[in-house]
Amino acid sequence: MTQDTSKTVGVDISKAHLDVHEWPSGRSKRFPNNAAGFRALAAWIGPEVKCVVYESTGPWHRAMEEALAARLPLARVNAMRARRFAQALGQEAKTDAVDARMLAQMGAALKLRLVGASSATQRQLEELISARNALVKDRTRARNRSHQARHPLVKRHLQQQLAQIERQVRSMDREIRKLLDADPALARKAEVLTSIPGMGSVTVAGLLSLLPELGAIDSKAVASLAGLAPVARESGTWKGHRFIRGGRHRVRRMLYMAALSAIRHNPDYVRKYRQLRERGKAPKVALTAIMRKMVVLANVLLEQDRIWTPKPVAAVG
Repeated sequence: MTQDTSKTVGVDISKAHLDVHEWPSGRSKRFPNNAAGFRALAAWIGPEVKCVVYESTGPWHRAMEEALAARLPLARVNAMRARRFAQALGQEAKTDAVDARMLAQMGAALKLRLVGASSATQRQLEELISARNALVKDRTRARNRSHQARHPLVKRHLQQQLAQIERQVRSMDREIRKLLDADPALARKAEVLTSIPGMGSVTVAGLLSLLPELGAIDSKAVASLAGLAPVARESGTWKGHRFIRGGRHRVRRMLYMAALSAIRHNPDYVRKYRQLRERGKAPKVALTAIMRKMVVLANVLLEQDRIWTPKPVAAVG
């Protein structure tokens, strides 16, 4: 696919429409947010384009992404990042057409990471993981209510609700394993990742669906995508505490739970966590470091297509 490095396109996505702006020509148009609209949009843009920029809008961007990721260089950006870019331009107005123009300018000004085409299995895994996460939240709420309930009828209903949620979670887990086993490439990746103590099958499925770049980019980039790259705060002689921000929050949540398990069952990370705590690091800071090491390790193992093995403990004396 030939790309014209001077041409970018911004797409503001709503439930019904796609408002589109081409930079620097100034061309703009509105398309319906459906299959026919996606085809018309691709024809309108043409093959020569640097990138097509749009915000992550939950369910509304997914259909367009699935239809066009193999045909156009798509760049999905965080809504907060896009808004800050607009503010930096002094753009206070916010309409669909204005947002489309701003996104096109953003694509021209910044080097944005392109979205790779995901497989049908990865899309199904992402949907299952999202549904499972919602069930887990429902289970937590029901458990909290059951602890406070006093009326026998309320207690019985909550117990029935919890039993149903448990059945649904187990059903989701079976379907996730079935999908992974049915795709040889993903099955091998899952084999590699589940060899890391602390990485369960659900976490692995989430990483493979929500972080498809895993194994294909460098360690710094994968830590940044997961929102685990420390951000420096320095000015003159002043140095503030580093912190993490941005990235894919759902990936970070999964890695948090995996890290909690890893510092109990993975000998490498048990030692590392203990060392960080002995050096005075706060528990959350030490755990964040483990999360970053886990996603970097997962990236390296997939890149090298090898199973995890524990590091030998250095001899003392």
